[in-house]
Amino acid sequence: MPQMAPLNWLSLLIMFMITFMMFNMLNYFLYLPIPKKILNLKIYSKFNWKW
Repeated sequence: MPQMAPLNWLSLLIMFMITFMMFNMLNYFLYLPIPKKILNLKIYSKFNWKW
């Protein structure tokens, strides 16, 4: 029925926006950054130059 099409589009838009916002919230609040301790350590070369 063409009369019901706006309600279907509205419900589809609302469902899409709710899932999009839930996806963004889960990504934002469940993100746990892992501190990289490797960057703080200096890499020393064990090779000695012979000159």
